Amino acid sequence: MTSERKFTHLEICRDKEVGSREETNHLEDVHFIHNAAPEMALGDVDLEYRLFGKSLSAPLLISAMTGGHPQTRRINENLALAASKLRLGMCVGSQRAAIEDPTLEGTFKVVREVSKDLLVIANVGAAQLLTPEGAKAGVRAVEMIEADALAVHLNPLQELVQPGGDSNYRGIVGAIRSLAKAVSVPVMVKETGCGISREVASRLLGAGVAAIDVAGVGGTSWAAVEHYNAKSIGDVAKAGVAETFWDWGIPTAMGICEVASLGGRFTLIASGGIKNGLEVAKSLALGANAAGIARPLLIPAFAGGEAVKTKLEQVISELRVAAMLVGVEDVAGFAKAKIVVTGRLMEWLEARKMLPGRR
Repeated sequence: MTSERKFTHLEICRDKEVGSREETNHLEDVHFIHNAAPEMALGDVDLEYRLFGKSLSAPLLISAMTGGHPQTRRINENLALAASKLRLGMCVGSQRAAIEDPTLEGTFKVVREVSKDLLVIANVGAAQLLTPEGAKAGVRAVEMIEADALAVHLNPLQELVQPGGDSNYRGIVGAIRSLAKAVSVPVMVKETGCGISREVASRLLGAGVAAIDVAGVGGTSWAAVEHYNAKSIGDVAKAGVAETFWDWGIPTAMGICEVASLGGRFTLIASGGIKNGLEVAKSLALGANAAGIARPLLIPAFAGGEAVKTKLEQVISELRVAAMLVGVEDVAGFAKAKIVVTGRLMEWLEARKMLPGRR
């Protein structure tokens, strides 16, 4: 059942409109101050970034999408081929199906078969950590693909509106703490499209988490995915609840500011509706260290590794152009770039008393 559900989700994301309806990621509320005299050349821009012990050509990850069904092996292979050629990172989709059925491990292992040097992030669901298997699920996920890090995805909304989903999240932070002690790689916690607040981020960091991926509102809505999933099996009640919560959560720009407000020595990754290099640049300016992209790469992934590579090359090129237009020469420079914040993002920052001291 898990395997079939994974492929159903993939088809829905490919074929249906599952983006936010009323909300955006609100990165449009971030405006760079254009530098008309940058005193540099495009070739001066250095986008190198080091994450989880691996050197990347840009602060960019292919976010978790798929795996766990025979037909997803090719998708993960294409994503890994592009990531390897461009020296970027990749997070696989939830490995639950392969943990339950080892015959499906190849749909994930393919990413490591593509390259031993590729930055690979394993992935387990928070709900799995609350089962009798507990932290062992995370250990198995890491070993399965010789991962450099492990992502734990938080998806309470998706579970609550999914037919047959898990409704118990009691003890989740403690389970993550146990996992962080049990695995030999850094643990990253990510949402799945509803964002992470500073209060939750603080608890997670206290549990030994090394990185947080805000994965905010503005991209794929998993409530929307489950709405279509429930409709397809005739579960009208679940479909209705899922539609009500279609846009629930913290938009990406707000989530970046929420988590960045904590400061400290941890990695902050921005994802959730990020479509291009300019939005990556804005995320870095708000305080993120790197960014992740998922659904904009899904259609190219069905076509082949070169199609994914072409899309990612455009994103990297856009990020490089943005750097020159604001006069910064490296990734860290974006944190000092001059910006103006407007609209709902400014209202959020005022309401949450998080107005930045600089700029």
